[in-house]
Amino acid sequence: MASRLINSRLALSRVYAVGGSKNRRFLSTESNKVDEPFKVEEAETVHVPPPPSDKLLVLGGNGFVGSHILREALNRGLVVASLSRSGKSSLHDSWANNVTWHQGNLLSSDSWKEALDGVTSVISCVGGFGSNSYMYKINGTANINAIRAAAEKGVKRFVYISAADFGLANYLLQGYYEGKRAAETELLTKFPYGGVILRPGFIYGTRTVGSVKLPLGVVGSPMEMVLQHAKPLNQLPIVGPLFTPPVNVTAVAKVAVRAATDPVFPPGIVDVHGIQRFSQQMSR
Repeated sequence: MASRLINSRLALSRVYAVGGSKNRRFLSTESNKVDEPFKVEEAETVHVPPPPSDKLLVLGGNGFVGSHILREALNRGLVVASLSRSGKSSLHDSWANNVTWHQGNLLSSDSWKEALDGVTSVISCVGGFGSNSYMYKINGTANINAIRAAAEKGVKRFVYISAADFGLANYLLQGYYEGKRAAETELLTKFPYGGVILRPGFIYGTRTVGSVKLPLGVVGSPMEMVLQHAKPLNQLPIVGPLFTPPVNVTAVAKVAVRAATDPVFPPGIVDVHGIQRFSQQMSR
């Protein structure tokens, strides 16, 4: 019986570690032998580069809305570039030195496509007025070219600054609105999960024209305060769109940059009331 008990204890012998982690030795209950420490090879150190910063390209970045978007993106720590027909902005503000300025025409050669290299998101502020054919080209064709090129380059998100419907104005500016809506359709097709369309009405703020600064907020701000509470009037037939409230250019810039960089920002169309709502959420 005693023999069986001894054999069982020997069979169930365990290894005990004694001493500190630095001078550790291993003892076996089977004998008085001191085993050598286990040799553990040191893992190879792998240097993993930090995740690349989001790179934002703003089309029409030297314009009124575009320049505010660039400044907002820089404030968020993004790598920022601009593409426009005139190239570098005439602004002398210090933040402009932190922008990579590209010159190119979305309606001409493909050379401007190099500006999309390494870009993760695009915001287009391209648009303009003129004859119906010109308005369709600058608001529609130019943006469609940009949307297709961005999709081919693997850009993740694309935000388009479009325009709210103004009822009668849609017919008076037929080429303008037809171009806008054609670009919207292309965006929702090419970027079903990362395409966002902002439809502001009148955008106000201090606008620089040459050496003159126009304080559009003097008119726009009071109108926004009144009309943002008159949403039911916006639903009236024919005259309803005339009650669309103005929106501050800063609010448009904040929402545009968020829509371009936040992967959970919902795709689709955001009207002026949605712009105001998202902007207010970000200001809290």
